[in-house]
Amino acid sequence: MTLLERSPSGSVPTDAGVVVAGWAEAILRSAHELKAGLQAFQAEQSGRLRIAASFTIAEYLLPQWLGRFARAHPGDSVALEVANSTSVIERLRDGGADLGFIETTSSLPDLEEQLVGTDELIAVVGPTHPWAKRRTVPVEALAATPLVTREAGSGTREALEDALAALDLGPPTAVLELGSTSAVRSAVLDANSPTVISRLAVAAELETGSLVEIEVKDLAITRSLRAVWPHRQPLPPLAAQLLDSLGLSA
Repeated sequence: MTLLERSPSGSVPTDAGVVVAGWAEAILRSAHELKAGLQAFQAEQSGRLRIAASFTIAEYLLPQWLGRFARAHPGDSVALEVANSTSVIERLRDGGADLGFIETTSSLPDLEEQLVGTDELIAVVGPTHPWAKRRTVPVEALAATPLVTREAGSGTREALEDALAALDLGPPTAVLELGSTSAVRSAVLDANSPTVISRLAVAAELETGSLVEIEVKDLAITRSLRAVWPHRQPLPPLAAQLLDSLGLSA
């Protein structure tokens, strides 16, 4: 059966090729679901919970959550992968994780979700920055100023871009683009550029005065922190128990 018609300008599927491709897509999707289900079952049988979490949650919330969970489940183990929200979602979709934690505001119809907390993004600068004396700047000034930012695909970057777009302002300009919340915080401590970052990540520095919070007029960014897992699969028992321990039974 001829599925492709080849020519010097390229290949085009025949009518039969289009039909076979549709059949193959369904088969591959089913194979993917089988693989993901087997991986989840294998992890469950071995008493191993595979978590993928975005940076802010992994660095500032999960250590306490997993510490309590480990004390209650001494015979089980947890494998934690830290990545930006986009990568966490990809790991769930390819069967590489049982449970994810993300900060992104994107709608995810193929994933189940559970709220695990809220977070506020704030603008901060070092104490020698000119804004540190003013303490307040218009949102237009923030939008026009090169910032230390997270990389594309992070929930923090996405939340800032969405908030500026809602005010008909363009995306932020990055003077420095970094791959973790801790790296952004360190860069602002050492450099002379502002950032917009999770309040959770800079609470200690705000307390000591090594970073200064700046009020940005007309800009308020509060985001939901979510646990997510594949829509077509039951939540593995260990993952359900972790959410139970947070008072967040799915």
